[in-house]
Amino acid sequence: MTSDGSRATLAPVSIPTVSVPGHPVWPQLSNEEELHLKENIKDLLIQVNGVLVAHYYTDGRLQDLADETGGCVADSLEMARFGTEHPASTLVVAGVKFMGETSKILNNEKRVLMPDLAATCSLDEGCPADQFSRFCDQYPDHTVVVYANTSAEVKARSDWVVTSGIALPIIKHLASQGKKIIWGPDKHLGNYVQRETGAEMIFWPGSCVVHEEFRSVALSRFRKLHPEAAVLVHPESPQSVIEQADVVGSTTALINAVVSRDEHSFIIATDKGIFNKMRKLAPEKTLLEAPTEGEGATCQSCARCPWMGMNSLQNLLTTLQEGTNEIHVSRELAERARIPIQRMLDFASQMKN
Repeated sequence: MTSDGSRATLAPVSIPTVSVPGHPVWPQLSNEEELHLKENIKDLLIQVNGVLVAHYYTDGRLQDLADETGGCVADSLEMARFGTEHPASTLVVAGVKFMGETSKILNNEKRVLMPDLAATCSLDEGCPADQFSRFCDQYPDHTVVVYANTSAEVKARSDWVVTSGIALPIIKHLASQGKKIIWGPDKHLGNYVQRETGAEMIFWPGSCVVHEEFRSVALSRFRKLHPEAAVLVHPESPQSVIEQADVVGSTTALINAVVSRDEHSFIIATDKGIFNKMRKLAPEKTLLEAPTEGEGATCQSCARCPWMGMNSLQNLLTTLQEGTNEIHVSRELAERARIPIQRMLDFASQMKN
């Protein structure tokens, strides 16, 4: 039982060990080399009738190129939604594999390419569709809600797909209907949502290797060094970190907070790739990285997703030249996975009205 009397349970399952790669090290590019790469990519995008969509956590040069070419820099859902509305027949997704799959699910008639198909996600890898489906089968009276950071197969097994930006209102809505919920795969986001809504939930025990690294003791010390700074935290972070936040929210919400809040300094607990967009929108603000394990420690993520780091100008060019790294989702699977995604989109649309 939680402190407010509602029930929250961690799923009694063993998730696979996720092998976290080292951070990719790409050759340094001179200004001339970078410009040459970008010009070649721009030409190829025109040739293939393509548009580049990039996540906030990718390399800033990719984000800038997406903006320069009329593409999109956004969170995973907006990336896919942008692809639906854009007339391009080829979507080039700079991000991780589930983002490419989501784009393909919503745009099954379009070609979806990625710089590197090995760019995955610890949440996706830690929630195999067969295991998750068997777990859900044990609770047939529960509504299955999954985070967008999951495979097409897991989405197809769900009743609802949510992003961090809309998870709270959707779970609150389901709780008001007396629904019991299976939540997967991020346990920290699930716990946050449960605390805020009081819903009865069972959690799949996954986590993000980036946000898992933030530490409350280190953050507390850092806040004392920067008492003027507002603390912005993504809800995939541990509860003890979330409890110190001035703002808890999705990537888009954190960017908006930097722009709109009166503070001039911000301590930010999410992947530092987001700083690129923040600096463009609020160049006068001071952005500080929230600490992970503390000074002198080693860690696997250090607030930078190693899989996002697999995206580069170099392999983006190769993908466009060779037409490789195409995302495939069968039409039948896409149709099933689209149902819970569309349910979320319809809910979001109703919220605006």
